[in-house]
Amino acid sequence: MTRNVLFVAIGGMVGSVLRFLLSSLVVSFLPFAFPFGTFVVNLVGCFVMGAAIGVAERYPSFHHDWRIFLTAGFCGGFTTFSAFAFENVQLILDKNYVTFAAYSGASFVICIGAALVGLMLFRS
Repeated sequence: MTRNVLFVAIGGMVGSVLRFLLSSLVVSFLPFAFPFGTFVVNLVGCFVMGAAIGVAERYPSFHHDWRIFLTAGFCGGFTTFSAFAFENVQLILDKNYVTFAAYSGASFVICIGAALVGLMLFRS
């Protein structure tokens, strides 16, 4: 367990730093009202999450430590949207369409609402 935590921590640190750098770089090239920095980070994170899980499933020799490092660690630090996206992909692949719709819709509406409530409660 301690080994897994270490891989998640290191991957999360790398992912967080790269999220900051990539988002800053994108915004410097595309300084528009649309949040391109976050959008690009979420897009890249979702791709990396899918690729990492695909490689791990395709190649049984792919070490579990690397899967933990890339998914929970790197992608978790880079963007939690990647975990959300992959959970929804899994629901679709498992044909759990009602759960997919409920999870996606509720996450979008409730999380946006929670961000708004948090902002309103603690805004100076």
